[in-house]
Amino acid sequence: MTPEPATAPARACWDRPAPDEYAAYYAHYIGKVPEGDLLALLEAQVAEVRDLLGGLTPAQADHAYAPGKWTVKEVLGHLTDTERVFSHRALSIARGDPLALPSWEHETWIAPARFGERPMASLLAEWTAVRRATMALLAGLPADTPLRRGTASGNPFTVRALAHVPPGHTIWHLEVLRARYL
Repeated sequence: MTPEPATAPARACWDRPAPDEYAAYYAHYIGKVPEGDLLALLEAQVAEVRDLLGGLTPAQADHAYAPGKWTVKEVLGHLTDTERVFSHRALSIARGDPLALPSWEHETWIAPARFGERPMASLLAEWTAVRRATMALLAGLPADTPLRRGTASGNPFTVRALAHVPPGHTIWHLEVLRARYL
């Protein structure tokens, strides 16, 4: 067994990506991420999401603010799906996979997931587990990883741009939940 080195290798820094590191469509989400420690924000969002959604009644969790809109459960399921997709994209590019990653149609994923059939506690536990996996992935990447480039949905991305989408996307959906649902 090889002993651990006395000093750990440099870990990745998750500064805000430049506009040429992602498609313009994602500027809305990335722009919502405040300056500072990205991993600390990801951690803080775990408590924020649990505090906001953990105490909802079943009726509140199944509420949609208008016909054809998602329920609170479906929004949370969508956040989980999005986190998985963008973490997979970041992982693929971080590992040097040369393949372009496919698009995904988030609207078509909602109905087959049947989030409404699950208790809110189950959906929160799943989102939390996925978020913690994202945090572990990012925390363990080498220092040169954030600027690695690849293609997803036909667009160029860096790993750090992909890492900024889930927290920005979460901020946006929490704003919508507070304004229109709760």
